[in-house]
Amino acid sequence: MSEQSAVETTIELDPTRPAFGPDERIGDLGRTHFIGIGGAGMSVLAEMLHEQGVVVDGSDREPSPKTDRLQSLGVAVQLSSPAQNVAGAATVVYSSAIKPDNPEIVAAHAAGARIVHRSDILALLMAAKRAVTVAGAHGKTTTSSLLAHILVNAGTGELADPSYAIGGSIQSPDGTNRDGGHAGHGAVLVAEADESDGSFAKYRPSIAIVTNAEPDHLDHYGTADRYHRAFVDHIGHARDAVVMCADDEGCLEVLRAVDADVAGRVVVYTTQDPDTLGDLNGAVAVRIESERERERTGRECFTLRIPPALADGAELEVPVELSIPGIHNARNAAAAIIAAGMMGMPYERAARAAASFLGAARRFQVCGCVNGVTVVDDYAHHPTEIAALLDAAPPPAPHPRLRMRRRPPQSRIHVLFQPHLYSRTRIFAEQFAQALSKADDVIVAGIFPAREKQEDFPDVSASTIVQAAGADRCADAGEWIRAVEDMRQAAVRILDTVRMGDVVITVGAGDINRMDDVLLRELSARVGGMES
Repeated sequence: MSEQSAVETTIELDPTRPAFGPDERIGDLGRTHFIGIGGAGMSVLAEMLHEQGVVVDGSDREPSPKTDRLQSLGVAVQLSSPAQNVAGAATVVYSSAIKPDNPEIVAAHAAGARIVHRSDILALLMAAKRAVTVAGAHGKTTTSSLLAHILVNAGTGELADPSYAIGGSIQSPDGTNRDGGHAGHGAVLVAEADESDGSFAKYRPSIAIVTNAEPDHLDHYGTADRYHRAFVDHIGHARDAVVMCADDEGCLEVLRAVDADVAGRVVVYTTQDPDTLGDLNGAVAVRIESERERERTGRECFTLRIPPALADGAELEVPVELSIPGIHNARNAAAAIIAAGMMGMPYERAARAAASFLGAARRFQVCGCVNGVTVVDDYAHHPTEIAALLDAAPPPAPHPRLRMRRRPPQSRIHVLFQPHLYSRTRIFAEQFAQALSKADDVIVAGIFPAREKQEDFPDVSASTIVQAAGADRCADAGEWIRAVEDMRQAAVRILDTVRMGDVVITVGAGDINRMDDVLLRELSARVGGMES
């Protein structure tokens, strides 16, 4: 047996298994070491523990603004991962990216340190805060970012200066991105509840938001039924309320499966007449009405009809106008505004604060416009997300802050798509093809593997989606969609048919956004040689 195999048989890293008992608190952690402390989901947890008096240190492969900030606060960061980093640590924190053969994990195990997943730390922090979690196959980052934005800009008293742990950055008016992690001094903690590895089962929030329960991460869950059962379990742990999207069939399935006492704490939001949705299991419904996009600005407008049960006995109509386009963002905003209202903020005040939200980074993010061609980046990595993105595709915009509208009649949409995970590509190949068919021109680049290995999926590649497009008869497959494994080559080739007024969108949850600068430079080099 190899050394690595021996390690894997003796060390089990299970993110779904709770590391702490119900009576344990932050003060019980002792010196705490974070492996990969500079990560988006790790750095904010380290800072929050540090603020509460825990002795914290960590390691990472290279410096970053996050490690610089932690060091400025007095948190020691080692820019390497030798075994001696964990010497003397009582608790060692890992993320799902860390494997059992990691040198620090091996050393911590040998020393008898408590090894815990990042979700265990987040669960401890929730116990000391008024926590709001956001779960769902898509929409998590936008919804949690928007709720954090509302609280930061409109919160007073205990709702002011919230803590938040969001899986991305937030766009600022000056064109920069604000960190998605913040250790605030207020009573509220807003956090994404990542369902991908089942670890969200540990959370006990005050309010649980579920944007959708459309089956995803079947590499972990195996079946849609197991995926839905995980959400049934998750919302059952919410202490005060649950906010769910009733436009999503998965959410409705989850709602109908929970006990009556849980359903009695549920508020659903929907663009439909609640009477047409069937059995809501006693949940209260908020309707999204008069949804539209304002001409020439692309601003998303709608009205929230708040029922008397949530508005001091009198029905309330709340107008909402967003800077981010699309009916999917109307739903995301509804969830955030409802949650803010249930925490005590006037609904109208929450809606006004939502108006200045520019979106999470890599969500409808305009990267630049060169010679009349707009380059946009988006994190969409599920077929439903891609379809929503292309339904709200951006117009040709001479100014990077000119926002999106549903479908410009004269411009063409070119998509450079990087699939995320071999397993997801195999499971959803046909659905990806259908969603991408909303674009005029598509190149599928090589798959971003994340935690997976190519050798485990020898029959899956960028061509898998192209082949599915042909098999599904998405009209002339091979003309509008093709595979180019090399991402940089794909970026150059997508511009071959681009003309002034078109839009190029980089799409995916991996590192396809690195191609945005490549596209802009290549467009600059082609000035004068573009078709009009």
